[in-house]
Amino acid sequence: MRGHGARQLPNGFPEKPLIGMIHMPALPGAPGNTLAMDALVRYALSEARILERAGLDAVIVENVGDTPFFKERVPPVTIAAMTAIAGEVVAHTKLAVGLNVLRNACAEALSIAHVTAARFIRCNIMIGAYATDQGVIEGCAAALARLKHELGAHVLIFGDVHVKHAHPLFDVPIEHAAADLAERGGADAVIVSGARSPIPPAAETLDTVRAAVALPVLVGSGVGLANVQQLYRASDGLILGEPDFKIDAVWGGPSDERAYATAVQRCRG
Repeated sequence: MRGHGARQLPNGFPEKPLIGMIHMPALPGAPGNTLAMDALVRYALSEARILERAGLDAVIVENVGDTPFFKERVPPVTIAAMTAIAGEVVAHTKLAVGLNVLRNACAEALSIAHVTAARFIRCNIMIGAYATDQGVIEGCAAALARLKHELGAHVLIFGDVHVKHAHPLFDVPIEHAAADLAERGGADAVIVSGARSPIPPAAETLDTVRAAVALPVLVGSGVGLANVQQLYRASDGLILGEPDFKIDAVWGGPSDERAYATAVQRCRG
């Protein structure tokens, strides 16, 4: 895995951002929901404070507790809940705030980000067609780009290539998929991940994608304390949300401030 000169994200992002995760418990309407909105907002704000104190640059609010996920469209109650939560996080943190509305509700995420002044979204499947645990999901780049233009939104779109928990329905090499995402998909940054959430991308995969595009390339899965320095040097930023950064290593659970701070120190000294 080679080291690289960093590629800068626009809109005032720092060089090589470190992005934490606010993994929300189940929201209203989801089968596992047990918390009222006031408790969910308090949880999100507590998580944001932890990540800010640890020295991160940004955070993604994600409805990871809403399993099983819809493929694309999500119910109005989910949109309302994510809007309320994101608005409070934006208002009470200095971190750049992003959204990922699972599984691939990218139009909803962009709309929520626009009205709450969040800075970016993660879109898992912007182009192509993928077999996923939710079924077959097709890319939404054309509609998403037109929505962004219609709204006059300044929200950045971070798009995954060969996203985790999915398999492309045609055998396109990852470097070609990345080039199409960058050149034809409207992404502002490319995210590379492993096959599943705990798995990092292979060193060769990260290098291959970075050689194929001029956009910033972020690592979107499998980052832990053992590999955070290596992946940071080889990429243009990291998304940190694996069990190493959670209390008692519970995936999707509350964040561990000390672990996040250790990662920041290892990356930036």
